[in-house]
Amino acid sequence: MPIFISYSHADKAFVDKLAANLIKHDGHVWVDTWELNVGDSILNRVQEAIQASSALLIVLSKASVASEWCRKELNAGLMRELDEKRVVVLPVLVEDCEILVFLREKMYADFREEFKSGLKALVDAVARVTEIDQGRLKTDKSQIDWSETWGELDGYFQIDYTLVESIVDCPFTLLTEISISCDAAATKRYKQYVEEGLDWLGRAVITEALCDFAAKTRLR
Repeated sequence: MPIFISYSHADKAFVDKLAANLIKHDGHVWVDTWELNVGDSILNRVQEAIQASSALLIVLSKASVASEWCRKELNAGLMRELDEKRVVVLPVLVEDCEILVFLREKMYADFREEFKSGLKALVDAVARVTEIDQGRLKTDKSQIDWSETWGELDGYFQIDYTLVESIVDCPFTLLTEISISCDAAATKRYKQYVEEGLDWLGRAVITEALCDFAAKTRLR
């Protein structure tokens, strides 16, 4: 499941760089300017993304702490922390600013002096809050880095796949994201695998079904 990035558009250049680097470290991110299309309901899409995310990463700057929209996204993340009794909100500090009162007791990834050290702290934090499996497929002409994340959304099991493909002599990289939401029957079946200590096999069955479907159907 993705990491939702909450930020002020005044910090867009930093966020684009941060999101790209998280993807390079096998992260799965949700950024509004990457995901929203013309005609989308911004409120509905953002609410859905926050609920479906593994965590909410909030970029702290003078602009974001003054943003009412960012405050609402933060409140949604903090409510999830209370409900789920786990870390959901990950603060990222990009400049000196007034830290919001509910975040003052949290450790944050500090990007004020050096991007590299802030990124390392954040990547470590993301790894602790995200259930993830990952790997690399390599040939003479291409390389595919893949990751698989999973969790529950509204009581139903969900699994997400992210693939980043680099091809020799190709001037760009291909990013593919696949999200599968199970119905009640499939969710129940997966939980039976979990009860037997075979959750990995349950995810493998879903992946196998996806591969079989893709082999018979033209996907876009």
